[in-house]
Amino acid sequence: MTDKRKIHLFVPGRLCLFGEHSDWAGMYRTVNSEIEKGQAIVSGVEQGIYATAEKADKFIIATSPDFPEKESWECEMDSAKLLEVAQQGGYFSYVAGVASYINDNYRVGGVKITIEKRDLPIKSGLSSSAAICVLVARAFNQLYQLRMNIKGEMQAAFRGEQRTPSRCGRLDQACAYGVKPVYMEFDGVEIDSKPIRVGSTFHWVIANLMASKDTIKILADLGKAYPFANTVPEKMVQEALGRDNIAIVGKAKELLIKGDAEGLGQLMKDAQTIFDQKVAPMCTELEAPVLHSVLNDPYINELTWGGKGVGSQGDGTVQFLAKDEESAAKLQEYLKDEKGMPSFLLTLKPGQTVRKAIIPLAGFGTRVFPATKCMPKCMMPVYDRDGVLKPALLIMLEQLLEAGIEDICLIIGEDEQPDFDRFFEPLSAEQQEKLPDSKRKYEDLISNLRHHITYVYQRERLGFGHAVWLAKRFTDGEPALLLLGDFLYKSNTAVNCCKQVIDAYKECGGALVSITEIPLSRVVHYGIVHGCWNNKEETILKADSMVEKPTDDYAEEYLGIDNARGERKYYATFGQYVLTPEVFEELERQIKVVGKPSEGKEFGLTSALDTIRENNGLFGFVPDGESFDIGLPDAYRETMWRYAQQDND
Repeated sequence: MTDKRKIHLFVPGRLCLFGEHSDWAGMYRTVNSEIEKGQAIVSGVEQGIYATAEKADKFIIATSPDFPEKESWECEMDSAKLLEVAQQGGYFSYVAGVASYINDNYRVGGVKITIEKRDLPIKSGLSSSAAICVLVARAFNQLYQLRMNIKGEMQAAFRGEQRTPSRCGRLDQACAYGVKPVYMEFDGVEIDSKPIRVGSTFHWVIANLMASKDTIKILADLGKAYPFANTVPEKMVQEALGRDNIAIVGKAKELLIKGDAEGLGQLMKDAQTIFDQKVAPMCTELEAPVLHSVLNDPYINELTWGGKGVGSQGDGTVQFLAKDEESAAKLQEYLKDEKGMPSFLLTLKPGQTVRKAIIPLAGFGTRVFPATKCMPKCMMPVYDRDGVLKPALLIMLEQLLEAGIEDICLIIGEDEQPDFDRFFEPLSAEQQEKLPDSKRKYEDLISNLRHHITYVYQRERLGFGHAVWLAKRFTDGEPALLLLGDFLYKSNTAVNCCKQVIDAYKECGGALVSITEIPLSRVVHYGIVHGCWNNKEETILKADSMVEKPTDDYAEEYLGIDNARGERKYYATFGQYVLTPEVFEELERQIKVVGKPSEGKEFGLTSALDTIRENNGLFGFVPDGESFDIGLPDAYRETMWRYAQQDND
């Protein structure tokens, strides 16, 4: 194998906060349309499976020398052989099921996965099987650049697990989102999922009740209520998992976003009461005496806002929402010493992932004319690091997908769409036949990309800020990654610059502009950011001013930033931003209300960001990488020469 890259993976277990059983209940809508949609809120936990993965000639699962339990299994990348193992059941059936699904649907070779650590409790209602399935799907996805987003990985994991004797629920694969709450809706075979941004820090304690329950009996007894309820108890089950559950999940979303821990704890109590009254009578296993003894413990109630059962309920696992970090620690100690129940923490903190991106591309490209007479500037070819000559736009889009972006807005001129349509439309069968396998994968990629693209037209050239504002409806209240359309970005690490910027935003939780060090003599050409470092690595700063194209004298006096060695440095915008909804609201205010261009004759982005900095705060982040200009002839020539060079060239 020529690709010796080894990747590191972590996939957590998952905890159903609200909406247990509603995933499979919602599946019955395919038979009975009167059944309500299933809804749930699920979160990844802080415990999970840690592994490394690399390409191999076979599909191999192994453990590191330090792993306490030696596990080893391998199989040819043959779908029939993998499926046979999957159908036999057992631990390796899950990984074999996913590998067989991937092999059936993608062009891949083998993978060797080495389990380095597993601190996720088995059979504790946290779905360790889903975690290993997602981990296998993610290993293939990243190593073979399959371009699956999170939902794609979830789908592959679910389809793989469905090939085993296990019949997991659809909410299990929410662990693919990591340690964050996810809203999920189940409508027959259709599933929708979306991360929830929490408004404050929540402290959960999850404990093993050290009792026993018969999950198969629970599911069998509750299944009698579906697809049609014929008795009063059966109707009560459908009501609890349908109408009542929708109300609870909707309220839970509001409380998570608001950051109301006390209200959420009370809602946990209410949800448990409804479950006990309407669902538990269907199955004696749900009487759960151990669960209710800890839920009613006076000392535990002093430390928590509320608690409820986990997963299929019964005497398996319990979850509590502690009042604060100190209360969580006391609760863990009490559960261990007085109840003999091991537990672990789940801490949910404010933050939100970025799944949308914007690239402004409108404009004729006069500085690189006459090349732009036959193609848009962003379609000019660049020799990529993988040895393939590509349109610059394709390099940008590949990096966005690799960073986890799902939806991409291209801001273009109204007359430019035919050029883009020609690029994204599939080749004819005759043309595809002429392509070697090494190039056919790019045709598949380009054809698939069109499903991620939204066009927005810029009919008037009123400035960069105006172009960005046009994407406000596309963002729909979510944060969005903004790239400059005439720059390419090359990372010095295995993590591309887009992903670095997104990860920095997750850490900061606010609007963010990427920055790069430049000499004092060049400040007059850029927007300059000043602030104080927010971490010891000096990669994140809290901005306190932004100045567009300052003079050398002004920058030297006011905009220099001292590092830990006492050296004065200057930082210009790097060309990648994470824009929060507040940025778009400010742009709209400047364009629609003030109506006066903020930068000369144009509406600029810098002035809007500076207002956000004053009102909400703004962060700067230094990616480990370089930017390459394709918008100027001399710069384009330099990009053609240097972009594909390796770092040690």
